[in-house]
Amino acid sequence: MESTKVKERIFLSSPHMSDEGYEMQYIKEAFDTNWIAPLGENVNGFESELAEKVGSKAAAALSSGTAAIHLALKAADVGEGDIVFCPTLTFSATANPIIYQNAIPVFIDSDFETWNMSPKALEEAFEKYPEVKAVIVVHLYGLSADMDKIMDICKKHNVAVIEDAAESLGTYYKGKHTGTFGDYGIFSFNGNKIITTSGGGMLVSDNPERIAKARFWATQSRDQARHYQHSELGFNYRMSNVVAGIGRGQLKVLDQRVEKKRYIFDFYKRELGGLEGVEFMPSNEWDEPNYWLSSIVLTGKVRPLDIFDALEAENIESRPVWKPMHLQPFFEKHDFVGTDVSEKLFENGVCLPSDTKMTDEELNRVVEIIKGLWR
Repeated sequence: MESTKVKERIFLSSPHMSDEGYEMQYIKEAFDTNWIAPLGENVNGFESELAEKVGSKAAAALSSGTAAIHLALKAADVGEGDIVFCPTLTFSATANPIIYQNAIPVFIDSDFETWNMSPKALEEAFEKYPEVKAVIVVHLYGLSADMDKIMDICKKHNVAVIEDAAESLGTYYKGKHTGTFGDYGIFSFNGNKIITTSGGGMLVSDNPERIAKARFWATQSRDQARHYQHSELGFNYRMSNVVAGIGRGQLKVLDQRVEKKRYIFDFYKRELGGLEGVEFMPSNEWDEPNYWLSSIVLTGKVRPLDIFDALEAENIESRPVWKPMHLQPFFEKHDFVGTDVSEKLFENGVCLPSDTKMTDEELNRVVEIIKGLWR
């Protein structure tokens, strides 16, 4: 009789705690000292340790990457009616905080060379909208944007640059960490990220005064007074000491996680690179990606939906490339500058399972299912 046992789920990218139990050591310390609020040694330690890791002068531990983008926009003095350039090929969390500030997003196309913001489209956008308050740059799936070109354009127009490095912690551009080129950088520690705190984010900058201000805003803008006094609008955005403890432990294994993500990407490239109509996410000589999600585009008869359905039938998670913001019902009223690069990446893109706990046996299971579609 044929077995009906469900095969074990292979996830796209799930939390991966350290084998050494670093996280529990910090969590236990938080409980033992009763510091479980959004204050304490873990929060302070996580901020300083991450800032040191990426090479920033200051950091603020927050409740999410989205909160970090929001406070970065506020720190850049983005307000009502201001224009903010934003990549169209990204998750909505990049664009939503622009609306929180009552500002106006203008979406910028990608290029095939990086899958990130096109410098050419960015130049065109500045010609169309010379009065811009800030530019948000995303490093998609751990691939670095072409930061030299983008920074040169932004400096020429004297605008603030915010790097959304939510997906690219551990990625280097010309030997320097992504998230440290602009005025502000943000990282995410959501459950699916390369390291996780279950939920959380970090705002980094080489301007300690602005980071201190962001911490103030994130703590409900509570003035230094004996009574509760608030002279500015505040937010409840601080990270808890328990969550920060998870982050401190995870930071110790970041390099291991990047190494495994690169192993997964190389495995897929070796096994699937010869299939007709399969192209892998781009690599550039100046880019050392963390390969957060190994992604491909399909140009032949096999379509993304074929892969999604075949993998899901075997209890394996995969997903499309992000749907561009200018095609989203909420954002479609806003302007878009570019051609159809981001649309083509969305229509033809597949994010393959890239979980750092995957064994070679599970990787082989994935590639054999995909190869079967070509037989």
